[in-house]
Amino acid sequence: MEKLNRILWGLVFIVLGIVIALNALDIINFNIFFNGWWTFIIIIPCFIGLFDGTKEGKLGNIIGILVGVVLLLVAQGLLRFDIVFKLFIPAVLVIIGLYLLFGNVFRSKVTDKLRELKKESGNGEAICATFSEQFVTKNDEKFENATVDAVFGSVVLDLTDAKIKDEAVITASAIFGGIDIIVPKDVVVKIKSTPIFGGVSNTTKTKDAKKVIYIDALALFGSVEVK
Repeated sequence: MEKLNRILWGLVFIVLGIVIALNALDIINFNIFFNGWWTFIIIIPCFIGLFDGTKEGKLGNIIGILVGVVLLLVAQGLLRFDIVFKLFIPAVLVIIGLYLLFGNVFRSKVTDKLRELKKESGNGEAICATFSEQFVTKNDEKFENATVDAVFGSVVLDLTDAKIKDEAVITASAIFGGIDIIVPKDVVVKIKSTPIFGGVSNTTKTKDAKKVIYIDALALFGSVEVK
């Protein structure tokens, strides 16, 4: 699915380039900066995110598309902002309710494994950065479980030299902040991601290692990067 994402992004840039070129040559007269054009900065990435090949993260992308479309309609004068504002809280409650009713659609084997490991080992070490920075290094230390929170701050968790027996679990929440997790080369990383106006990325390449790190990542207007 990574190839499909590249194709979709490629098509977006090609179409944009062609439209700008045709405008420059006076072949067409299309104003790309129409009212609400900026909403596509939300809509396009969320739409392409639906084709990443995993169930995880779909909810955040769907919410992003809905929010982008509503803002576009407001910018175009098809919806009144005061009405949207009044319906915001009811809409959030409906979305939460739908997620509770149909949450299994978004579940995966990683979700089930995370639940199992958290039940066995609890929340583990708590690492938090609120309006601050944290740099935590596990040098030759046993590592099993950790909860990492970055709220208007940043956390770097370096596990390069950590002792991981078989499995480890990390719960990472980046809210208007950033989290970088550096993992050893002999582990496989499996992620359950929930990006809501944020991003979760995994650039590790190991596939056949016997050790596994499971990561439950929430990125709300923030980012979680595993490398």
